[in-house]
This record gives sequence, C-alpha cells and structure tokens, in this order.
Amino acid sequence: MEHQQIQLLYNLRSIFFDHMELENGNIQYDQFVRTMLAEIKRFLEVKEVTLFKCDDWKQHLFIEASTDSDLIEPDYDSKTLYLNLERAAGRNYYYNDYPFREFKNYQLILPLKEEQKVTGLVAVKEKVPGSLSSIGAETGELLTKECTKLLETALNIYKVVMEEKRHKQLFKVTEKFHSSMSMDAVLGEIIDTLQEVYPSFVYYLMLSHDNNNHENLPIKDLEYDSENVAAMQAYVTGTIQFENSLTEKKSVLYAPLRGKQGIYGVLQVIAPNSLVFPENEVEFITLLANTAGSALENAQLYQQSKRLISDLQLINETSHRLNSNLRLSETITYMKEQIIKSFDAQETGFIFLLPSGDAKPLTGSSAFFQTKESEQYIRYSKERMDIDQESLFIGDVHLQSVDVKMRYRSLMAVPMLQSNSLRGFAVVLHKEPYYFSFEMFKLLQSLIHHSSLALANSMLREELEKLVITDHLTRLYSRNYLDEKIYQSMEEDEEGAFILIDIDDFKKVNDTYGHQVGDEILIQVAKLMHGNIRETDIGARWGGEELAIYLPRVPLQVGVNIAQRLLEKVSELSKPKVTISCGVSYWKRDSIDNAKALFKRADEALYLAKNSGKNKVLVQNR
Repeated sequence: MEHQQIQLLYNLRSIFFDHMELENGNIQYDQFVRTMLAEIKRFLEVKEVTLFKCDDWKQHLFIEASTDSDLIEPDYDSKTLYLNLERAAGRNYYYNDYPFREFKNYQLILPLKEEQKVTGLVAVKEKVPGSLSSIGAETGELLTKECTKLLETALNIYKVVMEEKRHKQLFKVTEKFHSSMSMDAVLGEIIDTLQEVYPSFVYYLMLSHDNNNHENLPIKDLEYDSENVAAMQAYVTGTIQFENSLTEKKSVLYAPLRGKQGIYGVLQVIAPNSLVFPENEVEFITLLANTAGSALENAQLYQQSKRLISDLQLINETSHRLNSNLRLSETITYMKEQIIKSFDAQETGFIFLLPSGDAKPLTGSSAFFQTKESEQYIRYSKERMDIDQESLFIGDVHLQSVDVKMRYRSLMAVPMLQSNSLRGFAVVLHKEPYYFSFEMFKLLQSLIHHSSLALANSMLREELEKLVITDHLTRLYSRNYLDEKIYQSMEEDEEGAFILIDIDDFKKVNDTYGHQVGDEILIQVAKLMHGNIRETDIGARWGGEELAIYLPRVPLQVGVNIAQRLLEKVSELSKPKVTISCGVSYWKRDSIDNAKALFKRADEALYLAKNSGKNKVLVQNR
C-alpha cells in the first residue's frame, strides 16, 4: 500500500476517534462527517466532496454533507435515482464512468454499500481536469470501504447513544408520569416528549371519552367513522396500527394508550413525507404510549376516587343537615344551594304533587320556578314521570319538544318517592345543551334518594305543626297562634292593624239551611280572607262564626280598606248570600298599648257595627 494511502486512512481514523468520545457520550456525528469530507478533499486536492445518503423512509437521495457550504439540492428526480441505485451495488467506484446522468458534474463516484445495498454516494469534483485519473481501482476500492466502514460505525454508535438518551428520557418521563395525578399534566408530558424527540412529526391524542377542555393540547374525540378505521382498530385490539397514504405522502402510526384495566385513547403520530413509518422509531413510541396509558389510568382512577369521596361527603353532609329538624323552606333552600354548587346548575326546583295531581314548586326553589316559563319544564317532567316514575337525563330538551322554544336545554329530573308513591320531583336545568355529565346525573339520583325521606319527614312535620295551629274546618290559623304572632309583632314591629269579623245572622243561616251549609259559609268566607291578604298576614278563626285578621306593619287606613274590600267580596260572592260586620283597631309603638286592649277595641267596634245595621266596617280608637 502506498504511503499516501496509509496516511489518508490514518487521518480518517484519527478524525473518527476525535469525534466519537464514547466515555462521556459526546458523539459529534455531523461534525465527523464534515471533517472526513474535508480531509478527503485536502488529500485528493479536489474542488468539492459531497456525501449523498439514501433515505429508506422517504425513498429518495439527499445531500447529508458537503465541503461546499453553498451547495443546494440538485434538480433531479431523487426517488427514481434512489430506485436505480441498486445497479451501482456491483461496482466499487467510478471515474468518469457512471450510469447516472444526474452526477455528470462529478468525476469520481464512490458508492457506499452495506450488505450489497447502496446506502449512499461520495461524489468528488475535480479542481484540475484529469487530476483524479491517477487513482487506481485499488485506491478507490480501499477509500470506498474505509469511508463506508467509518460512516457506518459512526452512525451505529450515534444511534446507540441516542437510543440510550431516549430511554433515559423515557425513564425521566415515566417518573414524571407517576409523580402526577393530573390528567392534563400526563397528556401534556406525552406531547412535550414527542416534540422534543421527533420535532418534525405531528401528534394528536385521540381520547375515548373526555369532557374537559385541555388548553393548548392537540386532542381529538375518538369517533368511529370511515376516516378513523385504523384508530378504532388500535383502540379495540390494543395493538399498534399503521396507515400509509401515497397521495398525501405521509405515514401514520396509531398507538393505543393502554392501562391494566382498559384502553383510554389512541396516540396518533404522523410522519410527513414518508411512505413507510420509520421502523426503528416504533419501539420508542410504543413504550411511551404504554407508559402514558398506565399513567392516564392511575390519574383517572385517582380523579375517580377523589370524585367518589367528594360525592360521599356531599351525600353525608346533606343527609346530616336534612336530619337536623330544618324547616321545609330551609331544607329546600339548602338542597338548592348544594345542587347549584356541586353541579354548576343554573336553576334548581323542587316540585310537590298535590292530592289533586297539580304540581306546586316548593318555597326555596330557584325564583325561575315561580315564573310562567317554568311550567313547560315542570309539565314535561311530570308527564314523563307519570308513566314509569323513572329519572330523566336529557341532553337537549329542545330536541324532545321541537314545537316549543326552550331556553334551558340540559335537564335532569329525579323523582321523590315515598312508599313507592310519587310525591314530587327535583328538576335541575342549564342553558347549554349536553352540559351535565352522566356522573352528575348518577350523583343527583343518589342525593335525592338519600334526601327524599328527610324531605318527606320535613313536609309531614310541617303538616302536623299546621294541623296543631290550624282550624280543621276553615284552614285558618287557630286563636292561640294568632295571639302568639300579635304578641311577637308588638315586640318587633312599629305598628299593626287588627280586624275582628262576624258573619251577620249566622244562626239564621244554620236554622234555615242547616249546619252543613253554615260550615260551607264559614269556609267560603275563610277562602275570601286568604285571597285578600298577604302571606305575612294572619287569618284566624276567633271562635264560632267570628273570624280575625292581623296585619303586621300596616297603618290603620290600610287595615280599614282591606276590611271594606273583604266585606264587599263576601256580599258579592257568598252562596247563599251573607254579609259580615267588621271592627278594626290599631296600635303604634310610640303609645302605650297591649294585645288585650287591641282586642277589646276591635270587639267594641264590631259590637257597634252589628248594632247599627250590620254589613259595615267601624273603627274603635282609644
């Protein structure tokens, strides 16, 4: 071997070891290639040395490095050239004798081969015409073999080191995965890792069921359609699937995100400008997807356990609160607030079914349920529950009632049952369609189920209390209850009016029509009283045919007006027709007074009214 040849080989090997520092993992592959080409250029005293490599993924030939920094890709059909390169496998090197017109500007071609397959070309351009003709076949073959061996060895070392780095990175990512119980953090780490390892690829996370909005993450819903057959196949079978597109010049890999208990989605990785997905990248992506699937499963199970604990706490706290002898209105208000807070509901109503079958919203429900608009939601829910007493979970009410414009689109309704009898139901609404999740629906069912008994007990307790303080015939309050409220008002309020009422000639009604009609007259007058006073006012049966009304925080003239209006209504609407007489009294805080004196003055005014013609309202001042 000539001295110059030995020196060239020595120099090339020195360059190799200078750039392949295995101990510290400092593998400078790109720099090694450039330096090797520069050494060949210097040794052969030529104008340019360029390394063309074969890309098996994209099936084309490309420039990997050149001593000419301004060199651009030649204008040739790189794919056809790639396919024709196999013809060069039987030749060692070419000097002005090569089958490819694309390299007519180069005088020396050294084909790089690995197991009889051409992996690239070293193309040399002369500085002086004919200067390379002295290189014989022996030198050319030796140079070809040495370049091939050095490039192959450097590339293999580079791949091994990079693979080690990837696995170290995978280990770090795995640590991060299992140190976080956040779905967003796990999904974000998957994308960050892929972007770092494969910056030229495109990624999407195709999740099987995901209702959350993840900021800045490329997430798709995993839906079955003709465009997602490979994705669904990966999801169903739990195995890697490939999809190659010649027209779009891309190759797609679908890796299932698999845990121990199931598959939670599919990782879609798109390799652009590739006819076949890079085989040596599949293993790393598969490992990442499997690790991510386990981490997603852990995060999801953690979130589910937290949600279940939270749900149990909600049910426990609600049950405890409802069993603490709250008033019915307080119970309903508390339940409404709990549901709005837990489900982010916009309207919540508790509907009670009266013996007549009518539906009545209970006090404490959202104000919306006291409006006319709410009737369509109440009616819709009641009609559905009358059929089978089943809960309702409607994603879009508008689709169920296309003829009626519905402002609230999402609806959940749960029956309140007592001894298998429908006593009422809870309705939860939101304007956005499909707003409530199925987990929310199941929680609402559980919440209402555990609360129904407490609600029923609260209603029964108030019914019993009302029976104690209510006259069974007229449904007006009892005398004792009226006395208590007047004493309380005289301590807390600034003024009040008291009306004492007597049905004129009531004995004559009983004697003429019988006591049953007499009772009916009392009921009629009581209903008229209810219809002409506020909820805060108190109508009571004073005794016999005498009735009474107390109007807290009302001046005397207003009390007189109410008594006069009631007098006219009784005369106009009673059947058989009767009249009433009224005595009105009044108290004010700035004067010394008491309930007994208030009653006495009203009784005196009533006595004067009955003895001066009846069917009139009189006032007795002090």
